[in-house]
Amino acid sequence: MKTHSVYGANILSGSSFEMLQMAKTIALTHHEKWDGTGYPQGLKGENIPLVGRITAICDVFDALVSNRPYKDVWPLENAIEEIKRGKGTHFDPNLVEAFLNIMPRILEIKEQYT
Repeated sequence: MKTHSVYGANILSGSSFEMLQMAKTIALTHHEKWDGTGYPQGLKGENIPLVGRITAICDVFDALVSNRPYKDVWPLENAIEEIKRGKGTHFDPNLVEAFLNIMPRILEIKEQYT
C-alpha cells in the first residue's frame, strides 16, 4: 500500500508538461503528514509541497464521505471532525482552516458530481 505513491510518481515522471509534473508531485506527496510521520519520504511541515498538502486533506475527506468496498460512508459531521482532529499533525493547520471555510462550496461541488 505504501508504495503506490512512488509508483504513481514514477508513472507520471519525465513529462515536460507542467500539469503532469504537478500530478507527479501530488502522487508522491499526498500521504506525507504535517508532523513528519507520513510516507514515502517522511517530509514535514512546509517541506511538503503545497499541492501535496492540499491533496492530503481532500483525499482523506473524499475517502471518508464516499462509499468504498472496505468501509461505509461516514456522516459529514464525523468526517469534518476527523479533518479537524488531524489539524497540526496530519494536515497543515492553515489549510484545514481554509478547507473548513469553503466547506459550503465543497459540498455544492460534491453534490453536483455524485
